[in-house]
This record gives sequence, structure tokens and C-alpha cells, in this order.
Amino acid sequence: MSDTAKQPQRPAERPVPTSADVARLAGVSRATVSYVLNNTSAVRISEPTRARVREAAEELGYVPHAAARSLRAGRTRIVLLPSGHIPVGPLYSRFLNELQGALRRLDYTVVQYGSFGLGADDAARAWAELRPVAVISLGETELTAQGVELLKRSGARAVVTLGPQRVEGAHSLPMDQREIGRCAVGHLVERGHRRIGVVVPAEPGLELFSRPRLAGARKAVGGTDAVVEPLDLAYEEESAARLARRWRGLGLSAVFAYNDEYAMLLMRALQDEGLQVPGQAAVVGADNLLLGTLLRPRLTTVNIDMIAGRHLAQLIDAAVRDPSAVGARRDLMGASLVRRESS
Repeated sequence: MSDTAKQPQRPAERPVPTSADVARLAGVSRATVSYVLNNTSAVRISEPTRARVREAAEELGYVPHAAARSLRAGRTRIVLLPSGHIPVGPLYSRFLNELQGALRRLDYTVVQYGSFGLGADDAARAWAELRPVAVISLGETELTAQGVELLKRSGARAVVTLGPQRVEGAHSLPMDQREIGRCAVGHLVERGHRRIGVVVPAEPGLELFSRPRLAGARKAVGGTDAVVEPLDLAYEEESAARLARRWRGLGLSAVFAYNDEYAMLLMRALQDEGLQVPGQAAVVGADNLLLGTLLRPRLTTVNIDMIAGRHLAQLIDAAVRDPSAVGARRDLMGASLVRRESS
């Protein structure tokens, strides 16, 4: 037996299906295939024909070539979303999931890009290589005016920042975290507290949210005799226990615990230390999670009113169609107190 005969036979590679194959199977022109599979609304095509084209494409395993479509259109349909490397919590996760789903329904391709460790200019260059039609920056990677200009020269019709800092050339749609801290600590000041702790999570990356919340807390005590004390806290039981053991010596009477999860962690530790909540330690969280209503005492919190993800997707789409359409700075988030028993 020859060496050739002993070698296992490789399966023949299947040819990649083309739009011409779909057209032959469906009995239509290639132009009709393109119109149907690219959701073109400018040409009227009957629903039976559309169904026949989709069935043929599914049978053959054909999908349109994104790069070819981009060449025809003169730009991609990619919306680049730098992927988060921080624990954003369930509220923001739901928002981002809704945003991505709404963009897909508007015929955009959402690409999450891992930008951890990249500086501002390196990140902008890396994003520009994909030629996105839009970039949505949450603020984790700092954008500069030069980075925005580079992205626009590379074809981005819209660069949208959701962080608190305005960037020249970008559409600024901030989710201003300061209002959350102001709302929480303002409530505690109204309740008569004068030495108030503000939890600053030790987890890397959360300073994107915690710094402005602390700034909002400081604004809330401006013009009063109340003071705020930053409190480092890691999201772990031992860290909370250490802070609870120090509580009496700190001379604090209340705490804004950054969000509901840190508030629940700290409140349990304070109670384990024998402290009365709210008698010796009033506690306020943020996010208005359902779990907060199951605690005893029930957790006072800040309800965060965020723009629906589908509305932001519509703003992105409008900016792609007309870059001047989203020119004004506007806030995407509000905050309101939910009074319960812990404060």
C-alpha cells in the first residue's frame, strides 16, 4: 500500500454560496436578492418573492458579505461599543443589552471592542481600523479631540460620549452620576445627619462612577455644616466587616453606600456588629434593585431614570444620517429618592 493511500482523505471543501446561487434557486435576479437581504425599502418587492429569497438563502447557508455591502454603500454599518472591563451592575447591563438589540433592529452591526490597557490615542486608532460608522464611548477609555477627528476622518459619522466630560467634536449625551450622590446625601442632610460617609468602591474601574457620585455628595453638603467622609470598601464580606468595626470610632451617623449592592453588603456587616439601622447608621443605596425591598429594614435608595436603550439607538441612527442632528448636549439620566426604612 502506498504512503498516499495510507493518508486519511480530507473532506472536500464546500464552495462558499454566492448571491448568484441564491438568485438561481429562488428564480430571481441578483439585484432582487440584494434588495431583499439588505432590507432595502426603496424598491417594492412582493412578500412572496421576499419569502422565496430568504428561504433560498437559508437553504444554501448564504449570508451577505458585510465588506462588499460597505463598499457599495460607501461606509460600514458597524457601531463600535468599547467593551466594559468594569462591573457595571444589572441596571446598566439591561440598558446596554437594549441598546444593542435596538441598533441591530435598525440594521447596524454592533461590535464590542476590548480596549483594556489602551491609551486614548491608541484606542482611537484601533477603533478607526474597523471603519465604524459610529462609536459610543462610555468614558472608560478617555477620548480626545484628536481621537475624535481621527475617527471621523476614517468614516465615523457619529462619535457619542456618555461620560460626564465633554470632548470637542463628539456628541455629548452624558449620564451624569453626580446627581445620584447629590440626591442620596441631600436626603441624609434633610434627615439631620451632619457626618456622612460615602462609599468609594475599591474595585478597579468603578471610579468612572464613584468619583462623580462623591462630587455630587460634596455638592449636597455645600452651604451647610454637614461633612462627607470617603470610605474605601471592597465588595467582599471581610472588607465590610472591617469598616463596620471602625464605624463607632469614625463618628459617622449615616452612609451613602455607592449602590444597592454595596449598601446591602455594608448594612449586613453593620447589623452583625450590633449597630442599629437606621438608629446608629442610616444607609442609602442607589439603583432601586428589588432585593432592597426584601431587607429588614427595607433599603432607602436612589432610583435612576435612564433613557431607554432604543431611544439612544434612534439618536445614533439620526446622527449617522445627519451628523448635525444630535448637536446639543443633553442628559440621559435623572435621579429620584425612594424613601424606605433604612434612613
